[in-house]
Amino acid sequence: MDKLNILLKRLPVDLGQGNLRTTTKGKLIAMNYVPMGQGKRALDIGCREGDQSKWLESKGYIVTSIDIEKVYEKAEVVDANNPLPFSDASFDLIWCSEVIEHLEDPKAFLKEVDRIQAPGGRFLLTTPNSSFWLYPLLRIFGLRPSDVQHPGHLHFFNLNDMRTLFPTAKIEGFFPYLILRYRISRFVGSISPTFVVCKEKTKTD
Repeated sequence: MDKLNILLKRLPVDLGQGNLRTTTKGKLIAMNYVPMGQGKRALDIGCREGDQSKWLESKGYIVTSIDIEKVYEKAEVVDANNPLPFSDASFDLIWCSEVIEHLEDPKAFLKEVDRIQAPGGRFLLTTPNSSFWLYPLLRIFGLRPSDVQHPGHLHFFNLNDMRTLFPTAKIEGFFPYLILRYRISRFVGSISPTFVVCKEKTKTD
């Protein structure tokens, strides 16, 4: 299985793995939805080494970084499987990249996100697409998404799952091959290896 994962990382396809995990096209698309912060509050959920936290700070945000363990020196240790330790409407921007698939109860987590998201705020999420065309091909060889994705993944989402979790959000992806990596909004469920979600909270929600 290790040899298979090495092979997948060598494919000319942006799967968001290995050295691409901080610069994959999915993250770049999500980053395009981040407006200038100008002193606004942002939450980076699952901050890891703090790459996105630092980038958000460069956009003017006051950033709170959380993760299940302290890898980034500014991170607060928070388990996102539990209620988030923040007041209602605390954040103008919430960044959550490659996290929701690790959580025990995504619906409960999203309720917490909605609670702490300020009216007029924006929630940005990326997560693997487990109905991407490569996975049906691998099933021919008896391999499931759980066999090739990160061992910590508890959920393997398809486009219907995303539409159920985010009925009012914009859901996009990207064409991932060679240098032709561009944003798409059609055929996301089969072409893109990653879902990019942008959910705005109106001031009347």
